[in-house]
Amino acid sequence: MKLFLRAAAFVGVILGLIGAFNPARAAPHANAFYVAADGADTNPGTLAAPWRTIQHAADTLAPGDTVYVRGGIYHERVRITRSGANGNFITFAAYANETPVIDGTGIRVKSGWDPLVRIQDASYIRFEGFEIRNFKTRRVNRVPIGILIWGAGEYIEIRRNRVHDIKTNYRGVEGGDAHGIAAYGTRAPDSIRQLVIDGNELYALKLGSSEALVVNGNVEQFEITNNIVRDSNNIGIDAIGFEGVAPDEAYDQARDGVIADNLAYNIDSFANPAYQGERSADCFYVDGGTRIVIERNIAHHCNIGVELASEHRGKATSYITLRNNFIYQNSEGGILIGGYDRRRGRAEHCEILNNTLYDNDTRAQGNGEVYLQYDTRYNVIRNNILYAGAQNLFIGSWSKKMTANVVNHNWYFTNGAGQWQWQKKMYHSFAAYQAATGNDAASTYGIDPAFQNLAAPDLHLQNNSPAIDRGENTSQAGATDLDGQTRIQGASIEIGADEVQ
Repeated sequence: MKLFLRAAAFVGVILGLIGAFNPARAAPHANAFYVAADGADTNPGTLAAPWRTIQHAADTLAPGDTVYVRGGIYHERVRITRSGANGNFITFAAYANETPVIDGTGIRVKSGWDPLVRIQDASYIRFEGFEIRNFKTRRVNRVPIGILIWGAGEYIEIRRNRVHDIKTNYRGVEGGDAHGIAAYGTRAPDSIRQLVIDGNELYALKLGSSEALVVNGNVEQFEITNNIVRDSNNIGIDAIGFEGVAPDEAYDQARDGVIADNLAYNIDSFANPAYQGERSADCFYVDGGTRIVIERNIAHHCNIGVELASEHRGKATSYITLRNNFIYQNSEGGILIGGYDRRRGRAEHCEILNNTLYDNDTRAQGNGEVYLQYDTRYNVIRNNILYAGAQNLFIGSWSKKMTANVVNHNWYFTNGAGQWQWQKKMYHSFAAYQAATGNDAASTYGIDPAFQNLAAPDLHLQNNSPAIDRGENTSQAGATDLDGQTRIQGASIEIGADEVQ
């Protein structure tokens, strides 16, 4: 949760991965039960005589059981507190080729945190194939949530759900929050771990100062994959630490996770009352997380493509690997690292590798494609393509507080005269920037990398791109490119996110 004010071909591919959100499930096993909108909780829960409520199923299922929920509208909150066991998940699944809808229409949002679906202190849970929608409030300090994982637990899977129209319509600056899907590890040392959030679509969310999809506090060993997050008024996907969510600060940090193969777009905080006209919503954000790989994502038409920062003074976002992503046409900047003002924390030991950035900072705010903010230490920026837009600004850097950052083997192109800013000083030629900073000694400037199409845009390289085989081979760039194809097809790795096959 943000506590400070700051700062379409591929869609078809991702939707194909997600499917229709209610694909056919495996054949029902011996412990199969059913819920239907015309059932009754006094029934035995068979296909012929189903239960009426999902909550009755949650109160009844034992390890190894699956409940198949028939299509229809369910106006209820669901609380899941019973656990499965190793090899025997408790599964809540959409019935084959039907869509059960958990609809908050007519349900009043309670004071505090109020999810439609809550998984609390439970393990070995699968929840898949539901539509969750229409949960809204105008009142302060009431937090509507689609799905909330809370407390501690392991092996929890949230798959192929559609979450939309979860909204805070509160008009004040503070006290308005909402989430689409949230995991809050509120215990220590017990964590939420082995968490999978895969193949969901989240959209039409009004979030106040919060996030569409977030892991916060004592959450570890998580996978956030193949999700679409779009058309919302604050951060798309976020991994957070140091907000006091876990009772022991040593555990209060999302960590050891993967954020991969997601698509985030059309995310803008401008009309969000919590931000008072600021455009500061990220497609992807790590605020105090550590040891997280962010790869093979697409981030476009947000305020900020990707941000690696810490909002808490003296704390760091650290050891983040950001690689093989397409990041384009975001209004305030492509990649931002470091604290957004001098009262915040730092970014350290992060590696930004083989990303393709195009035409970011479209509102010409002086941030450029990559923006180094306050207190950046020991970060590496390597093998990236930076194709600047009309502003012609590749790197922005307003703070002199930085230590031993390495910037090299990148590819710079713009249709005008390129500009770089380093520790508050502007450089209007590549040679002057190189000489003054020592950066980019082995980088390339002024040669078009030859993308497939700038109108769409399609940022894959043409087969004759001069960026082919021009990168520095490094295992940190990962085994696959943006499309999941094997890296290093020729003599060397390509610069940017695409490896030409």
